[in-house]
Amino acid sequence: MGILKIAVNNFSFSFDLAWITTFFPTAVIVTVGFWLWRLCSQVVFYYLKQWAENSEIMWDGVLLPMIEALTPLLIILTSLALIAQLSFGVNLNGIWVALGGASFIIGFTTKDILANFFSGIVLLIDTPFQFGDVLSLEDGNLGIVQKIGLRVTQIYQLESHTQAYIPNSLLQAQQIVNLSRPITPIYYTVPILLLANCDLKICRQVMQEVILAHPDTIGDIDSKLSLIDKYFNWEESGTSFQIDKKNGRARLLAEQKVNLKLKEVEDNLEALVLTLEFLEKGGLNQDEIDTIQKEYQNILDLVGLEFCEMPQLGQKQKLSQRKRYQSIKLEETNSNSSLISLIREWYRRSLQDPNIVDEDLYLLPKIWEYQIDLLKKRLRRLLVYVLKPERIETRLGKQVNELVYWLQTRFKQARNRCHNPDVCIEHNIAGSSAIFLKFSLNYYVDDIRLEGGNRGMRVNSEIYFEILNHLQCYIAS
Repeated sequence: MGILKIAVNNFSFSFDLAWITTFFPTAVIVTVGFWLWRLCSQVVFYYLKQWAENSEIMWDGVLLPMIEALTPLLIILTSLALIAQLSFGVNLNGIWVALGGASFIIGFTTKDILANFFSGIVLLIDTPFQFGDVLSLEDGNLGIVQKIGLRVTQIYQLESHTQAYIPNSLLQAQQIVNLSRPITPIYYTVPILLLANCDLKICRQVMQEVILAHPDTIGDIDSKLSLIDKYFNWEESGTSFQIDKKNGRARLLAEQKVNLKLKEVEDNLEALVLTLEFLEKGGLNQDEIDTIQKEYQNILDLVGLEFCEMPQLGQKQKLSQRKRYQSIKLEETNSNSSLISLIREWYRRSLQDPNIVDEDLYLLPKIWEYQIDLLKKRLRRLLVYVLKPERIETRLGKQVNELVYWLQTRFKQARNRCHNPDVCIEHNIAGSSAIFLKFSLNYYVDDIRLEGGNRGMRVNSEIYFEILNHLQCYIAS
């Protein structure tokens, strides 16, 4: 501005140029503000959304829309203030002082709201829990995360079957145990006493098979299917307990298909990593790029996704990475043997369990549709780079490995050997009339989120009753 005034004063003009000193800074401020907004909307927000999708941060649906709405308002207000001060000489010091005082008063009177707001931002970014996770709060209540808002977090309390809205500042200050991580099934250790004269080998085998035969415990599915008809014949024994073995077997068979298809997807992803490691040694030509894209297309077919309204694989694209990402759409196929279809068949079978409560009819589909949506986002993001692998060929293998790790740890918990039930002898206990052996039954109950949080209690009761039915003569009275 000073240079412009000097230039104007050193030259004589036949007309008044005072308007230049007003128009020029205004034009500069408007131009800078416009391009700053373009930069934020076209670049900053785009990469923030990509980062949020890749890291499963839940603020892409809560915090980002608010930032996108407030950013243009802040740019406009700042631009107007600069124009008023630089172009028209308006003294804004009084306004700034007044705003500072008002901000102090507003901040003091709304300190609790602001504390909850910033605590909500921290929870959204750190993601100590996400939708569907089971939390153990400091007061001992168990709850399922429904939604993390900017002020409160919505939690469904299992014991009271109510919705709790906990201020984020209080939630952040608590010591919270996430029972859904690292795995969704819940671990139980149940003691049981048998007479010391029992046949240890037979009794241990019976207890282990009883646990494994229950449809709601974690274990090798083939073994569970072979044992499910051997135990839990409570209808024949005339007791009040009943179990729908037909539904239990159908659920296990449906889950077995999901596991096999998921393993097939993981194997194909790992094969793609090997292909990338082999081809990347000498750089990628068009034939090798086509090979990578065909392998990825096969993976999408296994999952049950197809392209829609996008450039076909193998064609050279001149779109920018941002436009290419926005142009890619994946839609579900009608294949009944795809991973997505098998998952839906599995959780629908689970909803037919006679022990399911009304809340589960809403919760279980929402949890799995959320997981399916995350899978689509990850596959879509990876497809952007598969279309043009020569640009990030040294990082593509790493990204595929990250997808495999996510499938194995966060998408659906694999049934590992360490999750199989186990029966251990702890020690002897001397009673008034006999000596007893204390056994420890160790097993995982699948998905405590169902049945209002009472699934574990029901499974424990049914397992104990079945052991009592088979080892009644050895059970300590």
